[in-house]
Amino acid sequence: MQNVDIQCVGTGICLHVPAKSGVILKDANEQFLPSIFPRIAAAVFVLLLIGSLALVSVGGVALLGPMFAHGDNVAHVQGKIVAIGPGMNFMLQTATGQHLDFQCADQCRASPGHMERHLREHALTDVYYIQGPARSLMALDVD
Repeated sequence: MQNVDIQCVGTGICLHVPAKSGVILKDANEQFLPSIFPRIAAAVFVLLLIGSLALVSVGGVALLGPMFAHGDNVAHVQGKIVAIGPGMNFMLQTATGQHLDFQCADQCRASPGHMERHLREHALTDVYYIQGPARSLMALDVD
C-alpha cells in the first residue's frame, strides 16, 4: 500500500493518506462544485416556497378581508361606474352588461373623488354591498 503525503503549507502537519492502487485523488475544485449545486437548489426551493406562501396569504386576506369587516351576508360585484348622483349613489355596469343602482349611505366607505376618477377613467370598481329594504342595493365598500 502506498502513502500519499498531503501537507498544509505553514502548519508543519503532515497527513498520510493511504492510497490503493488505481484510485485517483480528486482535485479540491472538482469536489467543491458538485457539492454546491444541491445547496443552491435548496435555497431556490426555500425562496419559492416562502414567496408562494406569501402570495397565498396576501390573496386570502384581500379576498376574505372585506367579508370579515362587513359580515357574512355581504355580496361582491365588479364593474364600471357609469353614473354618479344624486349624492353618493351610483350606477354600476357589470361585465355582463347588467346595470345595478347602489345607494351609498352613512356606513358606505367610498370617496367621491375616487368614484369620480373611476367614472372618468372607466376603471373596474369592486363594490361590496348588502340587500336593503325593497330589494335596494346598499354599498358598504367601493374601491
